Amino acid sequence: MAGNTASTGVDSAGSATSGGPVGAPRRLRSDAQRNIDSLLEAAKAAFGTSGVDAPAKEIADLAGVGVGTLYRHFPQRSDLVVAVIQRDIDACADAASTLSAANEPGVALAKWLFRYTEFLATKRGLAAALHSGDPAFDALPGYFFERLGPVLGSLLEAAIASGEIRAGISPKDLLYAVANLSLPVADEGVAYSQRMVALLIDGLRYGAELQRS
Repeated sequence: MAGNTASTGVDSAGSATSGGPVGAPRRLRSDAQRNIDSLLEAAKAAFGTSGVDAPAKEIADLAGVGVGTLYRHFPQRSDLVVAVIQRDIDACADAASTLSAANEPGVALAKWLFRYTEFLATKRGLAAALHSGDPAFDALPGYFFERLGPVLGSLLEAAIASGEIRAGISPKDLLYAVANLSLPVADEGVAYSQRMVALLIDGLRYGAELQRS
C-alpha cells in the first residue's frame, strides 16, 4: 500500500477518529468504526493464512467492504499491520481483569500466560515485517511493554501475595521467558508452546512451596 499516512482515519490503537466535520452524524462514525473493526479482523485472518503480504482484495472481501475502504483507513500496509498488532495487544491486556475477577490469583496468572502464548503464536507470520527495519514499527515494542507489563505485574503481585507463586520474578522477566518458550519449533504449533509454558508455571509454583517451607 502506498500513499500519505498523515490521515489514516484511526488513532494509534486502530480506533476511529473524528476525521469528518464537527457535528457529523453519529451513525457515520459508528459505520466507520465497524468497517475498521471488520478490516482488522479480516487482516488478522488473512495474515495468518496468506502472510503479511496477503492481497488487499482478499482482506477487503473478508471484511465485506471495498478495497477503497481499506486504502482509505490504512493507506500503507504497515499502517494495517501496526493496527492489527496493537488491537491484539490491547485485547491481551484487557483479558487480565476478566481473568482476575473470575479466578483465584494463581489460576488467573496461569490462564493469562496461556492467553499471552496464543497472542505470540498469532504473530509468527508477521515476524519478517516487524524486523524489516520499517520505522513504522519502531514504537511497537514500547507499546507492548506499556500495555502488558502493568497488567502482568498486577497478576504476579496477587499470585505472590496469595502464596501461589514464588517471589523474585519481574513482569519483564516473565514476558521474555514465555516469548522464548513460544519460539517456532518445526512441526509444532501453539499447543507445544503452551506445554512448555505450563512447565514454567509449575516451576513458579514449586518455588513458592520451597519459600514457604
